[in-house]
Amino acid sequence: MEPMVLMALLIVGAGVLLALGRLAAGPTAPDRVVAADTIAVITTAAIVLLAAAFDSPLYLDVALVYGVLAFVGVVAIARAIEGGP
Repeated sequence: MEPMVLMALLIVGAGVLLALGRLAAGPTAPDRVVAADTIAVITTAAIVLLAAAFDSPLYLDVALVYGVLAFVGVVAIARAIEGGP
């Protein structure tokens, strides 16, 4: 694996750890939802990095589907917290 991709994955891992800390310590539900959305975005970026590392376009399709599902899930949770239909 290239050194730049490895460094990028380490930075992504640090971002996930920071977001997990906010997810665990978030004082309110909206804070936790934002942290979960952040983790989903970081995970999508990590999948794209893996696509670059392994030179496989299949991972890009997986990242796209994961990103869309994560977005729909966060919107559903936000609407449930808000109390909307």
